[in-house]
Amino acid sequence: MPFCCGCCGDATSRYEYRPIGFPQQPSGFGARHVQTLLLFFALTVAYALRVNLSVAIVAMVDRKAANKDYEEFDWDEETKSVILSSFFWGYVVTQIPAGQLAQRYGPKILLLFSIGVCSLLAVLTPFCAHAGGAKAVIGLRIVQGLSQGFIFPSTHTMLSRWAPASERGRLGTLSYAGAQFGTVIMLAVSGVLASSSMGWPSIFYISGAVGMLWSVAWFFYGSNSPADYRGIAPEEREFIESSFGPQDHSRRIVTPWAAILTSAPMIALTVAHCCHNWGFWTLLTEMPTFMKEVLEMDIKKNALLSSLPYLVMWMLSFVFSPLSDFLINRQYLSRVASRKLFNTIGLWVPMVALLGLAFVPKGSSDLAIVLLTLAVGINSATYLGFQVNHIDLAPNHAGTMMGITNCAANIMSIIAPLIVGQVITDATDPIQWRRVFYIAAGVYFFGNLTFIIFGKADIQPWNEPESPIPRTMSNANETQSARNAHNTDGNNANHND
Repeated sequence: MPFCCGCCGDATSRYEYRPIGFPQQPSGFGARHVQTLLLFFALTVAYALRVNLSVAIVAMVDRKAANKDYEEFDWDEETKSVILSSFFWGYVVTQIPAGQLAQRYGPKILLLFSIGVCSLLAVLTPFCAHAGGAKAVIGLRIVQGLSQGFIFPSTHTMLSRWAPASERGRLGTLSYAGAQFGTVIMLAVSGVLASSSMGWPSIFYISGAVGMLWSVAWFFYGSNSPADYRGIAPEEREFIESSFGPQDHSRRIVTPWAAILTSAPMIALTVAHCCHNWGFWTLLTEMPTFMKEVLEMDIKKNALLSSLPYLVMWMLSFVFSPLSDFLINRQYLSRVASRKLFNTIGLWVPMVALLGLAFVPKGSSDLAIVLLTLAVGINSATYLGFQVNHIDLAPNHAGTMMGITNCAANIMSIIAPLIVGQVITDATDPIQWRRVFYIAAGVYFFGNLTFIIFGKADIQPWNEPESPIPRTMSNANETQSARNAHNTDGNNANHND
């Protein structure tokens, strides 16, 4: 099939004559990798700021567990559960507006605002705890949640503009792997910091300072789209944009709310996201307490071992992501089959591990650590399941869709720690913890079953924006080319897996 070389005619005509596999993937480290790396560190900082309280609160309520020279607070288990869940009270509020704002104004300014504000508030946490006690900390965490509500919708909007179809699994996973990296680093160093001469306040000071440094780097090097990035090579920009078809980010796209909210694949995606968050945040917020009270570990060892599952999760994400892209691009699996396979690995294997954890006798710390590591580590497979499915279904509305599912999912993040606070009246009783693990395992089972039955991975009809301007034949061909490239799983776009 002949194609225009681009030396004559307008730019749009080039796409009409090109086979789906053209242009070839640029080699080397490009602008899309710069943005992915920045997103990786954005999620690293965001999760460090989010989980810093999980270990710090152990030292804040028991000065004997860390540095005795710092203030101690008389907070019972129910109060601690409220404090740990309060972040999500604000977090759910800004999810859907964030998707709309990222789509309309671009994700760069929203990410800058989100990380910057949350970092500043982290630095102020020790002062608020001293001056206002639990109520002040709850209020501060709510505002931190409000600011971080912009992160996931903005990140998904960035990926919908920067990650070509043939690299979606790899670049998406690399970006979101920052969440595990931040969790690992924060949990690993928090115990050491709390026991150091700087005490537990240093946990908040250091994580806040790192967030401010990231904000400076993002201001200078972050970019809303390939069209806005000055240093991008023409061939890389063409490679990225041809994967999606032409996108005019300056034009407002009307969100098809009714179609999105009544779409069966979207509902299945939302259910999977909600059930994932229940189990994930139950373990993340409560694991330090479980290790201290049931496994009887000191805070230094507690923090290091608490980080181990997330280190495994981070490492496995780099195993699963190239495997997923390989299976899809070589057509060993369809995109939808791959999404469901990895989602099943990510939710049902942890389900089995949690059921095993429920029967671990008190004092069997080694077996408990193995099962906790398995329950959390294998969860990284969900990044190739429901996590990237928003972009599969509707790249034009990926940010808004992430806002919707993340809003619903983080209601579970609020409820889960509160349920633990009601179930656990004696934190040293392994029987009560068994009930917590039963609940999380059941939720995992239901979430993945729903995704298997109703999930899809092809572009939905409501992805296309309605335009008052009649579409030209070239525009129609461009859109169809992009749809074909997506639905053939980018097989011809990348021959170098």
